[in-house]
This record gives sequence, structure tokens and C-alpha cells, in this order.
Amino acid sequence: MPKVVLMGAGSYVLVRDFISDVVSHPVLGESTVTLHDADKERLELAAAYARRLAKQQNLNLRLESTTDRHAALDGADYVINSFRSGGWAPVIKDREITMGLGIEIQSDAVGVGGVFAGLRHVPDVLEICHDMEELCPDAWLFNYSNPQAIICWAINDYTRIKNIGLCPNAFHFARAISRYAQIPFSELYYTVAGLNHFAWFIELKRHGKDLYPKLRETFTEPAVYLRPNSPLGHVDLVEVAMLREFGYFTSGGQHLTMSLPYFRRKPELLAAYRINSLTEMYGYVEREIRERDEELKKLLESSTKLPLSREHTDTGIAAGIIDSFQTGKPVRIFGNVRNSGLISNLPEGSVVEVPCLVDRGGIHPQYIGVLPAQCAALNRMSINVQEMAVRGIVEKDKNKILQAIVLDPLTFSIASIDEIKQMVDELFAVEMQKYIKGYK
Repeated sequence: MPKVVLMGAGSYVLVRDFISDVVSHPVLGESTVTLHDADKERLELAAAYARRLAKQQNLNLRLESTTDRHAALDGADYVINSFRSGGWAPVIKDREITMGLGIEIQSDAVGVGGVFAGLRHVPDVLEICHDMEELCPDAWLFNYSNPQAIICWAINDYTRIKNIGLCPNAFHFARAISRYAQIPFSELYYTVAGLNHFAWFIELKRHGKDLYPKLRETFTEPAVYLRPNSPLGHVDLVEVAMLREFGYFTSGGQHLTMSLPYFRRKPELLAAYRINSLTEMYGYVEREIRERDEELKKLLESSTKLPLSREHTDTGIAAGIIDSFQTGKPVRIFGNVRNSGLISNLPEGSVVEVPCLVDRGGIHPQYIGVLPAQCAALNRMSINVQEMAVRGIVEKDKNKILQAIVLDPLTFSIASIDEIKQMVDELFAVEMQKYIKGYK
């Protein structure tokens, strides 16, 4: 049976979700699951949770935990990567600096936050990949860490490891779209193509019939679709704007507001598009993690039955792939892969999110062809940032990092080149020395 390694297992949510996946995919029931994290205390807590949950569900998993990365990766068949390099502290510091110019950031989007999250993540992920080249060269790496495209691009260009970037956003937004169309989610057929957090729903069908004409009509009159107690429920006004101006829904939602220049430049735009402020979240995130750990300790000391994840879709994508590899049962997913002619009007070698068919023979990305011109044009703006970020990070070239951020549409819509340069200098000054050592 396969050996599955969870990198970043100090997050017990990752552990809980994957063991819940095992319950749903019996073929994984006798796997070896190795938990790895650099934080020994949090790893031990997650391992205790894993052992108890596996016992509770009568699983025959062989559970291991270690802070030794080489020991964890030795002989692995599948590696699930889900960690936050440097933790939350540098993200919070970065945001304090960028908000001085009024530039909102988030580490799982593009823009300033995505570039500097990539600066921290890419070196750590490449170290893992180089270890895999030695210890488990035929293993698959399933990447969940953000920024997805920047990380996967670096893996593709600078390692030999088979990899795919996985994200549940397409699934989550498809659920919202089924609500907008007022049809059961099980009857919605959809195809997304483009970039992670910025892919386009190029197909929306029910029983073979195109749903877009109905959806465009639905979102004609705000007084109708925003009325109290609307059957559409909560409506993402950023997505409505993308539909009305560019013709298609995306898988990005408020992620898009971190890189496109249309939504965050002025306070009145935040109000008009009902955009959430992240100020409160960044203020309590580290405290919430500590409180959650304390709650977990109390739960483990009690006799209370541990909960399974019923609604998660994150690690479930990776588990479905492994199940398909092992059983041959085909599955359709959306993954982030090298653009080898898959989307012909996006740059070759960039990382694109496309439908993939999975079976015993592997992962087979599907050919899309030409995206609508306006969709490809917007995607290319993000790709420019991603490419410069990857080159700057791997080559340790501060000027290329600056160029990546100067190319970001939200950033250049708010700040001058001189302001951006000063901001980048400040960001480098507070960055963890581990990640900027050797930059020129």
C-alpha cells in the first residue's frame, strides 16, 4: 500500500481532513501516513489527534510522525504539501507596510502579498523537491500551499518532480453558481480554465443546455438580485462585475480584488462591491491558532468522539487522485499544471488551471485551446507578475522582485514607481533573514 507524507502536519485540520478522506476512500485504509512538521510541539499534538481518530474509525493506517524531513520523504509515493513558510508573522508585517500606501494584500493571491509569500515558500518547496529527487524520485507532489502558480512554476522549471497544484476554489464557486441558476449542484456541469484564483467558467451547463443566457439575465437588475430574502442567497458582487464586463464568472471572487485595479482603490469601491476588510482577521489570526490548539488539547483529554470532516474539499482532491491511481476508477479534477499548449493564448511554460482526467495511467491535463480574448488578456497581466517573481526568487535578484511588483495592476494603480521601490525596500528590511540571504 502507498506511503503518503503530509508536509505541514502541525495543522491538525490537514490531518483531520486527510483521515476523513481515508474513511471515504477505503483503498487508502492500510496506507502508511507520515506526518511531518518543523514545529515538534504542534506535530505531537496533531499526531495524537491522528492516532485517536484512526482508532475511533477502525482504520488500519500505519501512522508515523517526524520532524526529520529526510526520514519522512524516504520511500514516499505521494507528498501532500500544505504549510505556511515563516508562519503568519511576516504576513502581518508585510501588510502593515503595504497598508501605508493603501495597498491591501493577501498571501494566497498575486500582488505584493503573493510575491513575498512566494519569496518565503519557493526556497522551502524546492528543498523538499530536491530531497524527493534523491529519496523518492517517482513520487507525486500535490501542492496546496500558496501562491499556487508561483510555487508550481518554480517546481516545473527547477526540479524533476511530478507535481500538480490543487485548490478547491472552482468547486466552491461552482456551488454558488448552481445557487444563482437555482438548480441542484449535482446537475451542474462546469469547466474552468485560466489561472489559480483567476480561472474562468468557460462552460456552465445543465443537461447539455448553456446556462449563461439565463445567468446574464438574472444579473441584469441589482434591485432584483439584491432584494432581501432573494433565492440567490449571498451574491458575490465582484463576480457579478466580472460576468457583466468580461462575459464570464471566475473562480476568484475577492481574491481578484488583491491584484486587479477595479475594486480596492477607493473606500467607496469597497462599499459598492461589499468587499470584506481583512484588518480584523489579521489582528486575531495568531491568537486564534493558539486558542484552537488549547481546545484540541482539551478535546484529546476528554472522551468526546472526534469529528470527521464532512464538507471539506481540500485534501479530498488529492485523496481522489490517489484512489484513481490505485483502483483505475477515473475522476475529473481541476489542477494547476505547466501550460504545454493547453491554453494557446497564454504563455507557454506558465502555470494554468485546467480540467484533468485521472486514471491508473496518471494525470492527463485537457486541451482548452483559445480562451476568450478579454479573459486571456487579464490572465496575462497576472502571469507577468508570476514569471518575474519566480525568476527573482530563484536567482535571488531583488530588482526582479521589484519589477514583479511594479507590474502588478492593483499596485501600479495606487502607487508611483518611487513609492513602490521604497515599499519593497521596507518589505525586504523586515523579511526573515533565512529567506533573503544572498539577495543582490
